[in-house]
Order: sequence, then C-alpha cells, then structure tokens
Amino acid sequence: MRIIRAASLGYCMGVRRAVELAEKEAAAGGPVYTLGPLIHNPQALERLRSMGLEILPQGELPPSLPGGGTVIIRAHGVPPETEAEIRARGYRVVDATCPRVKANQLKVRALGQGGYGIFLAGEESHGELVGIRGYALEASSRWCETVTSGAEAEKAAEEVFRVHGPEKAALIGQTTISPGEYESIARGIQKYFPHLEITDTICGATRERQESLGDLLGLAEAVIIAGGRNSANTRRLLTIARERGKPSWLVENSREIPAEVSSYPVVGIAAGASTPDRVIDEIEAALRSF
Repeated sequence: MRIIRAASLGYCMGVRRAVELAEKEAAAGGPVYTLGPLIHNPQALERLRSMGLEILPQGELPPSLPGGGTVIIRAHGVPPETEAEIRARGYRVVDATCPRVKANQLKVRALGQGGYGIFLAGEESHGELVGIRGYALEASSRWCETVTSGAEAEKAAEEVFRVHGPEKAALIGQTTISPGEYESIARGIQKYFPHLEITDTICGATRERQESLGDLLGLAEAVIIAGGRNSANTRRLLTIARERGKPSWLVENSREIPAEVSSYPVVGIAAGASTPDRVIDEIEAALRSF
C-alpha cells in the first residue's frame, strides 16, 4: 500500500497556540480550568487532563467551583458576558481564543455598533458562533440571525426584510465554513439585501486543508480523514471527499481504521486543524502495517 499525506494537515496556528498556552498553565501548577473543550480533539484533551487541566461544562462556570485558579478561554472563544462573569468571580483569565476568531468577534461588535443587522453563517450551536453572537448582541445589533445554507439564508433574509425593511446588513461566517457554502448563503441574503456587507472570515488554514484534500483526491483511491468527530472543519473534509465520490472514513485514532482500506493500493491521509501530529503519525504507521 502506498500512503500519501495531504500537503497541509493537522494543527493550525490558532489550535497550536491554544494547546501551548494550556500546557504552559498546567505546568505552572495550581487549579487550571478550560470553559468547555479547549479544542475539538479527544486525544489532545486527554493529554491535557493528564497534565492536571480540568475541562468544565461548555459555557458554564459551576457555582460550586472552588475560588481561585486560572480559567482558559478555549480556541473557539466565548461571549463577552461569560468572560466578564469569570473575572467577576475572581479567576485569572488566559484568553486562548484563536486570533482569527477574536478578529471576527471585534468585527461583529463594530458592525453592530455601526447600526448593522447581522447574519451569521454556520452551525448555530458551535462554540465559535455562540461567542460571536454574544458580541453582536452586546453591541445591540438590529438583529442577529444564524443560517446554515443558501435556502435557509434566503428565507431568513425575506423575514428580516419583512420586519425591518431595507436596513444595513452584514454577513460574518464561521471560520471553518467552506467557500462554496459561504457564497451560497451570501447570494440568498443579497436577494433582499443587495448591499450586504460581506466579511471574509474563512480561515486560511481551513482553505489550505480543503484545497490540499482536493489535490489528494486526484491521487489517492481512498482517503482517511484524521480528527475528532466534534470538529466542524474535520467533518467538512469528510463531506468534501464523499461528495467527490471517494471512499473515505473519519477516524479519531489508528484503531478505528476500517479493514476494507487494505483493498486500496493508494490511500491518502488528510486531517482537521485540531488533529495532533502524533495522531496523524500513528494512523500512517498503522496503514503501513496493513
């Protein structure tokens, strides 16, 4: 079996920064918490737990939590009121929000303060959009609607137009959304808001991984996508591969590699932006042992 890696795969800058900050805080000792999973990868989170870092329920600071210690804001960010509550309860805050996500939080705040209504493109329950929505609401945006597809965006835009009329509207997307999805959503909204302010929010690392996967699909007969099932950008890689008609599987570790992979002479490996290098290496080693 021949194994080909995608040219771009594994940790992006924002994820690597968050993990390094967490490792530094854990090594310093004392109670260290993250508000929800730092990143969407089970192996990386288990390693941080082994270093003494405690993962709190997503979006919640338990009332019974002992006072003192450090709370790390995860890479996806949190709403501003959540950070304010952490500080008000006396915890030291380490902000590991991805710089790209932080830029989008500040952008949506500025748009809201500028009188814009906001359309958010992506998964409504995803931590990143939950945080960004908090910044929009803090800025008293005229409205804030989350949409996941072009059809949904058009329907939401029609309703917003009916209620608010031809007001200023802006679009901000989840950093892991695909360019095609983002363009489709923008077109749906522009049918009612032709002067829509569109912010380029797609992460460069997301684009690179999707483009690298596209190249890989032309070379490999089957593809393993390495990463956590809770990772939006990893799931999108799987969707892209399957839409291209390529046999493909998402695996979190080498034990999940399906036996049928052995029937393909050339197998590609792609990985989401929150997948550690060591997990990718283990999966490649397992494939070579087939």
